[in-house]
Amino acid sequence: MSTAINHSSSIGLDLQTIVVLTVEGLDEFVARLRALGYEVMGPTLRDGAIVPGPVNSSKDLPRGVHDLQSPGSYRVMREDDGEIFGWAVGPGSWKNEYFPPSQVMWRSEIVGDTLVFRQPDRSHALLAIVGARPCDVAALRILDHVLEEGVHRDSRYSERRDSNFIAVVECASPADTCFCASMKSGPGIDEDFDVALTELNDELGHRFIARIGSPRGADVLSSVSTRPANELDLEARALLLETASRAMSRSLPFDEVANLLARNVEHPRWLDVAERCLSCGNCTSVCPTCFCSDVHDTTDTSGAIERRRTWSSCFDLEHSYLHGGSVHESSSSRYRQWMTHKLSTWWDQFDSTGCVGCGRCIVWCPVGIDITEEVAAIAAHDQARVAVPSRPGAS
Repeated sequence: MSTAINHSSSIGLDLQTIVVLTVEGLDEFVARLRALGYEVMGPTLRDGAIVPGPVNSSKDLPRGVHDLQSPGSYRVMREDDGEIFGWAVGPGSWKNEYFPPSQVMWRSEIVGDTLVFRQPDRSHALLAIVGARPCDVAALRILDHVLEEGVHRDSRYSERRDSNFIAVVECASPADTCFCASMKSGPGIDEDFDVALTELNDELGHRFIARIGSPRGADVLSSVSTRPANELDLEARALLLETASRAMSRSLPFDEVANLLARNVEHPRWLDVAERCLSCGNCTSVCPTCFCSDVHDTTDTSGAIERRRTWSSCFDLEHSYLHGGSVHESSSSRYRQWMTHKLSTWWDQFDSTGCVGCGRCIVWCPVGIDITEEVAAIAAHDQARVAVPSRPGAS
């Protein structure tokens, strides 16, 4: 399990200290991480989108950049407010750093008369993420359940997760497509981080409230210029998070959606969405919790073999292929499989939801299919009267 969690209850009251740092202090923070040997990654502006990239200082972060998102639409814009984290989420999540889209599992080659198998070099720099959103941290927590805590532990995922440092930044600018508040994964955060930052940019100045969530976080912040937070800082943070939460117009019924979908697997809405769905798999590609993968072997003329694991999607016809054909032949069946797994049967497998409300599946769907709209449509016509046993966490 990742060690980037809230250890404050076990190591004393010092970790309850809340401090404030300036933009210059943020640079000191990044410099300290680099000095400790971390490869620092954060949100960067590239190709017209905010995506993960290397960060050497605050100059690499998207200062003054904001995003405008809606179903099937994404664009960024610049303003002169100087805010560094004044955006919601981009198309790339931090899942990619721990569970890459393509990964070599092993290679083999013929040496003389012997077939030699070689593991790829799995050494890597320590990873520090500065600027992860609460919903993405919640997504990593979900992936931990899937890839670390099951019977078959994914060692490649675990090696990267167990050595990471996470500085999360609470969200003040949710997009129109965000619904993390209803999924209990944002816009604020209280656990699973080393340091939690809240950007404030008001009449009292541009600054960051910093809360410590681990001994490593305390160590890094001890080398950064800070001042104690005061009541005005804390009130500003509380107002910022309350405003962000109220700004979200979309939501899902967290406590009811699992049972709602379980008793509506034959609902006509699945056919309706199939008429619009392209089965392109964009929603699974941008989802921070989708973990399906496939394995492919390739050979060359020398007899060398490479086995590679790549992301897969339940929207691919081959994904459910068994002897004789695919189980999910229709678009309606494949969409239903994706949504009911994400929101309903995930509870049966992993004792949690599979959705964090980031809204990426809505934004990056070419035809703008909205998962919250689909659930609302099913709920509005829910005529089932048969009681379905409650799932864990859906009370």
